[in-house]
Amino acid sequence: MQSTPSKLSMAQSVMVNEFIRSVYNWMALGLALTGFIAFYVAQNESLMNLIYGNMLIFYGIIIAEFVLVFKLAARVHTMSASTASGLFILYAALNGVTLSFIFLVYTGSSIASTFLVCATTFAVSSLFGMITKRDLTSLGGFLMMGLIGIIIASVVNMFLQSSGMSIIISYVGVLVFVGLTAYDTQKLKEMAISQPHDLDPSVVRKGAIRGALSLYLDFINLFLMLLRLLGDRD
Repeated sequence: MQSTPSKLSMAQSVMVNEFIRSVYNWMALGLALTGFIAFYVAQNESLMNLIYGNMLIFYGIIIAEFVLVFKLAARVHTMSASTASGLFILYAALNGVTLSFIFLVYTGSSIASTFLVCATTFAVSSLFGMITKRDLTSLGGFLMMGLIGIIIASVVNMFLQSSGMSIIISYVGVLVFVGLTAYDTQKLKEMAISQPHDLDPSVVRKGAIRGALSLYLDFINLFLMLLRLLGDRD
């Protein structure tokens, strides 16, 4: 009877590690696709003119991204694993299209250096969320309020065009998304621990895609906030 808890603990540990690895693999795939598409579009003048020269197309892509995010976040468990995978890849590709502007606004070297800073910050934050014994649930509610505040302030600043306000939003945004990275990682770990050992692989895959979407969004937004602070403009 002494060995059963040990075996269960080992099996649980393996399951958690496999799930988290799957989440990060999907997130890495999404980031790689976004980066490739963004760079490709930025190098293609005709595509840039088509996207940014026609507001109907540009805003159509933005709306499509919002629809995909909300659909994946709210209904991923009701769709097939292949559909969830396809929608995540499609979202990452569309996001690459809309993020192509950064290659025209910022220098390539500053984009690369900011990416390294972001990747390091993200890794440390995610590791903290994985190993900390502290319950970050209460922090999650505070961070969501901060995120809403950032969105409102960003919309207001679209009309004010205040550089000082933009810098403040960026600093607050970095703190919020660092915290959200730790919070989301802890949630994923807890979700993996609570999963039954005999859960259908397709359900596990959909959970991994939903988790990858959360971390992908944390990474992208953290990168954009850091780029505003650290990026050198052309």
